[in-house]
Amino acid sequence: MNSAPTTDPLLAQDGLPTPRRYWAIAAIVLAIVVAVLDSSIANVALPTIARNLHSDAAGSIWIVNAYQIAVVMLLLPLAALGEIIGYRRVSQAGLVIFTIASIACACSNTLLELTLARVLQGLGAGGILSVTSALVRHTYPQRMLGRAIGINAIVVSISAALGPTIASGLLALGDWRWLFGVNVPIGVLAVIMAATSLPDSPKHQRRFNIIGAALTGATFALLITGLQAFAHGGGGQAFGGLELLLAAASAFALIRHERKLEHPILPFDLLRVPIFALSVATSIASFISQMLALVVLPFALVRLGHDPVSIGLLLTPWPLAVGVAAPIAGRLADKYPAGILGGVGLIVLAAGLGALATISTQHTTFDIVWRTALCGLGFGFFQAPNNRALLATAPRHRSGAAGGVLGTARVLGQSLGAAIAALLFQALPHAAPPVALAFAAIIALIAAGVSMLRLMRRGEREPTTMTNTGFHASSD
Repeated sequence: MNSAPTTDPLLAQDGLPTPRRYWAIAAIVLAIVVAVLDSSIANVALPTIARNLHSDAAGSIWIVNAYQIAVVMLLLPLAALGEIIGYRRVSQAGLVIFTIASIACACSNTLLELTLARVLQGLGAGGILSVTSALVRHTYPQRMLGRAIGINAIVVSISAALGPTIASGLLALGDWRWLFGVNVPIGVLAVIMAATSLPDSPKHQRRFNIIGAALTGATFALLITGLQAFAHGGGGQAFGGLELLLAAASAFALIRHERKLEHPILPFDLLRVPIFALSVATSIASFISQMLALVVLPFALVRLGHDPVSIGLLLTPWPLAVGVAAPIAGRLADKYPAGILGGVGLIVLAAGLGALATISTQHTTFDIVWRTALCGLGFGFFQAPNNRALLATAPRHRSGAAGGVLGTARVLGQSLGAAIAALLFQALPHAAPPVALAFAAIIALIAAGVSMLRLMRRGEREPTTMTNTGFHASSD
């Protein structure tokens, strides 16, 4: 079946006109907020929910895991579906499902009901997050793509950071069910705004690759759950090892099935482009470094005598600094190569992590704050240019696949970072935090080197020279 995209001239325009562009980005932002918030908002409430639903602590973990696994399984398949039926439809369907699932979460009376509702919520979030980057690319003109991605980075970082704070506030005011009920009015508003503002996109006339989607979902689900089980040791380590072996077998079957397809679920066509592949590798390494640090920092601060409230305040400069750096870096990314911007940002991140590895009881609050802020500035300065390079390197009609890879790289990096942190706590129970922070700094430096490699490829030229419909002639 012909897989060429539709050629409606209205779809070929470079971004949306104002004021529709502003309404579209507002709808996209609202959708991102609810989807990202729900990846962390339930963590704080797990003890309360477990007690209310008469569950143990181990069982309540599935309230978080069910959502995350559903999202990671569906990012690439739903991104591919967006290329077939349109990114707008996938996003709107995701919003509707997410909103309905939020009602189901709020009305759940057992752990099983809540877990199933969270799976449905993850399906909706997967629809939202899988095509967000593609929608941003079709909303803003190419010359403003870096700025738009900077806005996206701000929303993601602030939403993730505010999750625990919002959860604490809602729990102080009412029942845990409000954690999910609060999504409903926001979701309804986002659906209404999206209906009239989101951009249309070209559609491929091809069948959805069901086998590839199933193998992709199985590979990432087994990989993530296997890493979690293996890293936490005990009796679950053998089961985790088995899951990792099954993930490898599933990945092998996926590669054999997909490698010769014109438009595979796992986009080998994009991964063959050096700039794209280097950007993906840089993204995975950076999120390993960030998550490794964010997991061990609270333990390091506890050992220095800080209470949970002060730990939250000491970590707040990190996402705030990301919010400051991302829009600046996004604007610069429209003019300068991502290789050098991302490399500089990751070097700054490595410097901040190295400085955090040296903290002791002799350091003041200010000593900790400037270190966490330095990490946030470095990560924020890296993130927007890297994301722009990844998206802009792909042809415009493959924006969905590129966005799916971007989201998958983030989740994979975060999962690997958390697993490495757990392994270090097992191996070095008394020295894990400083060792982990130093290791995170090394990974950030390696990522900086990978980022700089993009300067050696002929494909990375001025971002504004990238065409809207295909790869730049020299991308290989």
